[in-house]
Amino acid sequence: MQSAKQNLKIQFFVTTLSIVLFVLKFVAYFMTHSLSVLSDALESIVNVLAGIIGLYSLYVASKPKDKEHPYGHGKAEFISAAFEGSLIITAGFIILYESVITFFEPTTLHDLDNGIWVLLSTAILNLIAGFLAKKIGRKNKSLALVSSGQHLLIDSFTTFAIAIGIGLVLLTGYNKIDAIVAIIMGIWIIYNGYKIIRESLAGIMDEADMALLEEVIQEINQTRNANWIDLHNLRVIKYGALMHIDCHLTVPWYYNVNEAHFAVDDFTKLIQKKFGDSVEFFVHTDGCMPFSCPICTIEGCEKRKAPFLQKLNWDLENVLSNLKHQL
Repeated sequence: MQSAKQNLKIQFFVTTLSIVLFVLKFVAYFMTHSLSVLSDALESIVNVLAGIIGLYSLYVASKPKDKEHPYGHGKAEFISAAFEGSLIITAGFIILYESVITFFEPTTLHDLDNGIWVLLSTAILNLIAGFLAKKIGRKNKSLALVSSGQHLLIDSFTTFAIAIGIGLVLLTGYNKIDAIVAIIMGIWIIYNGYKIIRESLAGIMDEADMALLEEVIQEINQTRNANWIDLHNLRVIKYGALMHIDCHLTVPWYYNVNEAHFAVDDFTKLIQKKFGDSVEFFVHTDGCMPFSCPICTIEGCEKRKAPFLQKLNWDLENVLSNLKHQL
């Protein structure tokens, strides 16, 4: 799939950039001896490890389906994101520990004016790469790439905050500002790591993505075919960049196999037009029942048992149900 190849290329770029920025941040630390800079450099170690893991997970996720993995290998992305979130939280606790100690036993800082420029350059590079990775990850529905992008953005924000802290130290001469900034950053990093783990576990456990379901339902409602009398038991499961949709589609009971197949084709093509070739379907067709007539919009139906009364608007509440709808 083209999107999987693009994800792999972006992740390779992100990993390479993480290694370069890791070196630059340690240069800034040896220049300044600042604990907040050291905390930023330690987080960069996590960035490098997470980048390598993310790269491998995207490589696995890009593999085609096989006998052992009939739904593909996309779940590898969720595992990668969970591991990355764990690394982020670990880095946050290390930063907090070192910061609290240094707050009570301040270290001597020097060459801050040069170190701040090195930090700002790494923050800008991280910001650009993070926005790029997150944008493409959302477009291609890749949690691993979105997580990498989020990680880079968090890293850039923390670096900017640390640069501001160093600027305040330069202005005031109060060295404890450095430790205070590092403590705040440690808490912020832990929180963001938790969010990444929460999202990855939701994917591993096939938790319903309500926002995605709303998007799918809205698209179906906008260009709905009269022959789709009812829709129920809708499920959307994500396997990395692949989206699997299960549902029951009610069509006229008198349709033959080919006619029912054409109705399903129209239904799947509508969704693929919106979400691309990363969607696969399992659509079960049901024949309509007499109680379906009041919500059926087919005009001139010779088999109608009751007059049309009301068009049923499909929403989250009624399409998730495993029952055919009726007034």
